[in-house]
Amino acid sequence: MMQAIELLLKDEAATIQLGEDLALALKPGDCLALSGDLGAGKSTLARAFLRAMADDEALEVPSPTFTLVQSYDLRIPVSHFDLYRLADVSELDELGLDEALSDGICLVEWPENALSALPKTRLTATFSHLDDGRRVIISGDPAALARVTRSLAIRSFLEDRGYRHARRRHLSGDASARAYERILVEGQPATILMDSARHKPGPILQDGKYYQQLAHLAEDVVPFVAIGRDIRDKGFCAPAIYEHDLEAGILLIEDLGSEGILDTDGEPIAERYLESVRMLAHLHAQPVTRDIPLSETITHHIPDFDRAAMTIETSLLIDWYLPWKRGEKASDAERAEYFAIWDSLIDLLATSEKKLLLRDFHSPNIIWRDKRAGFDRIGIIDFQDAMIGPTAYDVASITQDARVTIAPDLCEQMLSLYCSQRHALGDFDEAMFRRDWHLMSAQRNCKLVGIWVRLMQRDGKPFYMKHMPRTFSYLQVALKHQALAPLREWCIKAGIL
Repeated sequence: MMQAIELLLKDEAATIQLGEDLALALKPGDCLALSGDLGAGKSTLARAFLRAMADDEALEVPSPTFTLVQSYDLRIPVSHFDLYRLADVSELDELGLDEALSDGICLVEWPENALSALPKTRLTATFSHLDDGRRVIISGDPAALARVTRSLAIRSFLEDRGYRHARRRHLSGDASARAYERILVEGQPATILMDSARHKPGPILQDGKYYQQLAHLAEDVVPFVAIGRDIRDKGFCAPAIYEHDLEAGILLIEDLGSEGILDTDGEPIAERYLESVRMLAHLHAQPVTRDIPLSETITHHIPDFDRAAMTIETSLLIDWYLPWKRGEKASDAERAEYFAIWDSLIDLLATSEKKLLLRDFHSPNIIWRDKRAGFDRIGIIDFQDAMIGPTAYDVASITQDARVTIAPDLCEQMLSLYCSQRHALGDFDEAMFRRDWHLMSAQRNCKLVGIWVRLMQRDGKPFYMKHMPRTFSYLQVALKHQALAPLREWCIKAGIL
């Protein structure tokens, strides 16, 4: 059982700051009971929590004393209950507590009036007066308490590095365990905080390794710091690192901006895609740096996109997508044939060009910096899983953007531009590259169709399934190359195509 957290808040500003920190820790389904004497700070904390969640300092937060509940449609829906006037516990059903918890967060003042009806997995923040300030003890559900502890550790990280009065605002979270915050200090440019705790090992799958190890996924923030340095040293744009705690997995980094390469309707802006591909061609023309020292004791070795990594990723199609599609698992014979085909395809890559492979070079991870010049206009993020591998992989990532439909004409424009740039920069085998583009497209899209199902079934994130039709259309394009004929035939037999 995780120990309760005891905090001494010297003034109202400290209480407001705690509300902000809690707004970055709680998630849908959490119930935070606010207990304590009148004037101890419960309402101040609730108001700060709601304003931080709304990212609106002026948000009206009326007291729910008479209405009993006030609901807010925010980044995460929040319902603010005040049970001081609750006549009977049964009234909570009419107020919709369970419904509010199904997809949102509940803040509950005066929880003592209905303890039996509150979820047992709740958090409780107990306030008491202490001289001119107040003491708060946060206890309850271990999982939620761990998230609060992490948020408070981030606050300590900022304070220890001179950001004592920083405001923290949620920026994004992706399909991974990473989360990002925007850090705001009056009179200073905004910065980004990356929250990326060390990966917990998963089940052993092969050769004594778990999935992250086999796929060469970053398990801490060291690769991000190292790869970012390598990208900048090569003359391209990755966020500068201002402060870091490598062990804790907390980085304070440059804010490259928020403008992307899509228009307001979510459609690709051709000029920006083409310029991104041009940059990629110049990056791929650079020599490879395999070992990047960060200190006397820490050196990051960039791994190869090897057979084990390619195979474990393509296994996602047969382990996740196929059972979902057909309602039954693949047979042993189907599995053996599928992996034999991929073994042969991977053999074809033995003599392919291999350079720094960013791995997820597509619209969510490209920042457009319109006021900059040259390749500094193209900010690169989310590269911590970079490897050394076929250059065609990154080109496939952007020309078949997983998050947005790329028209065939634009795709071919990007491919032609990439090839012309590479020819101009030195020796380049275009025929081999184009074959590898089909092969890497197939490999990436076999991975993605499995990831979409896994995110839905295992992680409770069904919204990624909207990308499935697009991913399959890309896969069908990849399978048109004669080298991919065996895989195309297998997909037809398996009922996938």
